Amino acid sequence: MNISLDGKVVAIAGAAGGLGPTVVAAFARAGAVLSLVDRDASKLDALIASLGAPPGKHHWATADLLDAGQTRAWAEQIQQRHGRVDAVLHLVGGYRGGQKIAQFPDDDWALLKQLLIETTWNVMRAFVEPLKASRGRFILVSSPQAQKPSHANAAYAACKAASEALTLALADELQGSGATANIIVVNAILTPQMRAERPDADYAQFTTAEDIASAMLYLCSDAAANMNGQRLSLFGAR
Repeated sequence: MNISLDGKVVAIAGAAGGLGPTVVAAFARAGAVLSLVDRDASKLDALIASLGAPPGKHHWATADLLDAGQTRAWAEQIQQRHGRVDAVLHLVGGYRGGQKIAQFPDDDWALLKQLLIETTWNVMRAFVEPLKASRGRFILVSSPQAQKPSHANAAYAACKAASEALTLALADELQGSGATANIIVVNAILTPQMRAERPDADYAQFTTAEDIASAMLYLCSDAAANMNGQRLSLFGAR
């Protein structure tokens, strides 16, 4: 499916992370106008430069999405610059796991709550009204652990479940506005960097970053206009 998002304004949180560059490139090719946020200014600057777009078409901002004020400021900056926000892609993530519940480190529990829950909450609150106004799209990336948790990933699963609950609650608030909020579920993400570093590894249970980007493009297209509060699963037995 060849999807055009020509002129659509798309905000991408966590744009410089592992999944970010592939998604950013896909949305730029589809014609979207991008506003990227992360903590690393040098990575964001390089990412914008790699797109080869006319100067000023895309822009970036550094912000700590754990800070509600900085997150609101990013949303307001986009509104002032473009007058609307057509989609928000929440790519902020992180993983800690592989240990029994009693042995799981307190610091890792605190980190997961920050990355997976608090950033989602702050981004949703900052963008809910702009998304309503533009009949826009919110997309979260999640894990099957949110629905079928294992004891070795209890903290990660709980935080992913909480971020899914927030997204589904947002979908409920968006009912009737024409805006939508949906979840893409993947078991693990295969990035181009991982493939280059370990080309012979077994990635059978992984979903490629390219496939995730394609799913996001679909959810932002007119074809998905009536899809709200849904989980789109991109994993399975192979």
